[in-house]
Amino acid sequence: MKITATIKNDVKVLEISGSFDIYTAEPIRSWLEQTITDPPANVVIDLTGVSFIDSTALAIMVQGIKRAREKKGDIRLCGLQQPVRMVLELTRLDKVFEIFPTQDQAIFGFSS
Repeated sequence: MKITATIKNDVKVLEISGSFDIYTAEPIRSWLEQTITDPPANVVIDLTGVSFIDSTALAIMVQGIKRAREKKGDIRLCGLQQPVRMVLELTRLDKVFEIFPTQDQAIFGFSS
């Protein structure tokens, strides 16, 4: 798994590639904990390079969004491949997270 963290327009962006599962989730959990500290805690998780996601990854993202909302922010997802989108739809998490086709659209969503 590869993780790249950047900041664009005051939005923290995490790009992930590879599998996002129990074996690779710890660095992402740690990054979210360290990143979501001060309001507004706006984060985009770019899953363009992720083809597999498991329940551990989902739990980490749910914990992250709860923490972000406590800090007057939000987590938005973008670039979902079909297998990842299906998991989010089956778990109804597509109703919890705002999902955008591209990273730029997700970032722009914070300014509107």
